[in-house]
Amino acid sequence: MTDKSHPSVPACKGIMRDPVHWLAFGFGSGCSPWAPGTFGTLAAIPVYLLLIDTPLWVYILITVLMFIIGIWLCEKTTNKLGVHDHSGIVWDEIVGYLVTMIAAPQGWLWIVIGFVLFRIFDILKPWPISLADRRIGGGFGIMIDDILAGVFAFAVVQLIAYFKLVT
Repeated sequence: MTDKSHPSVPACKGIMRDPVHWLAFGFGSGCSPWAPGTFGTLAAIPVYLLLIDTPLWVYILITVLMFIIGIWLCEKTTNKLGVHDHSGIVWDEIVGYLVTMIAAPQGWLWIVIGFVLFRIFDILKPWPISLADRRIGGGFGIMIDDILAGVFAFAVVQLIAYFKLVT
């Protein structure tokens, strides 16, 4: 299901009518014809800001629930589109960014650091992220490589904070 003028761009009008697909497409951010993963990660920032003042256990619980829901959302949308891990499906980027920002110091500098680190790991997919991306299918496969990218970015954010490499 693609836009005829842009074969790689999803026919967002049809997809966006369904709340499941609207969520899978990151509240519509995945409809961007350029860098939908980056726009999906940008869509994660307001979600993060809504959660920033919650207790850590609530933040983690919501992130885990979003991961579980994401498996279903991504699977259903993939089946509808007939394309595994369509670039417009960006729910995984939203959850991956939330993983990156677990217990991160507060402030816009940290939001940007987390954003950049997550995008680097999500794009470059170092081992074992690349292995998971290639070998695991379905909704879980779509989600897990971004969760792993989030874990890598989380580790670097925590190291930067611990060693006070930025102020």
